[in-house]
Amino acid sequence: MIRRIALASALAVAAIAAPAIAGPIEDAVAGSWRKPADAVRDQYRHPAQTLKFLGVKPGQTVVEVSPGGGWYTEILAPAMKGNGKYVAGLSNPLASVNAAKSVENFKTKYADKAIYGDIGIGVFGKGVADIVEPGSADVVLTFRNVHNWHMGGWDQEAFNAFFKALKPGGTLGVVEHRLPEGRPDADMKKSGYMKASYVKMLAEKAGFKLAGSSEVNANPKDTKDYPDGVWTLPPTFAKGDVDKAKFAAIGESDRMTLKFVKPK
Repeated sequence: MIRRIALASALAVAAIAAPAIAGPIEDAVAGSWRKPADAVRDQYRHPAQTLKFLGVKPGQTVVEVSPGGGWYTEILAPAMKGNGKYVAGLSNPLASVNAAKSVENFKTKYADKAIYGDIGIGVFGKGVADIVEPGSADVVLTFRNVHNWHMGGWDQEAFNAFFKALKPGGTLGVVEHRLPEGRPDADMKKSGYMKASYVKMLAEKAGFKLAGSSEVNANPKDTKDYPDGVWTLPPTFAKGDVDKAKFAAIGESDRMTLKFVKPK
């Protein structure tokens, strides 16, 4: 009996000590092509855990809407390379000269197929959403963008477009700066923070069902009461060097992480 207990204890210790088996997403997070400044932000954005919670897997067609500078592009595109498809929903190049330049800059930045594979490019903006063929995406993701659409007055249009793009049974993943529910709704128009209840309403009105929420991107240090809104915190530092150490110690914003499903 003693021998069995000792063996069981040894096996338990070995299981704890054994390294986790990495997959394409974990490999991409550790990729040498990622800029060191971007990798430092993993402590706030938890990319591997976030994508696992949202159900992102190789072999899927994964759409990222409004990827901005491409922080998640550097993870998602390599992870899908050769087994799946990464599609970026970019601004309408016909909307303005700046929008056209932004699209071309994105294409140039991620042109290395040896790293990023064949990235798909779709169009996403107010009044136009030609991201992918309707009903063809397995996953649609958006990171810290809902406040922009809300301030622009077309947040519901955006969620309707996500629903259209997804296959029945497909997943919508939303990460967004989180406003306390007790704060006035008007704060969503100026602070950069959004109420989780409001985001859920947008998704449900479009036809989605809430499948789960995670606190993986929560930050209890974020007081969310800054005159310059969420942009006071890193990485923007809206106040420049004023109290920069204080805001750096807080870290990036407190964020909701929501998973929705398009009913079959």
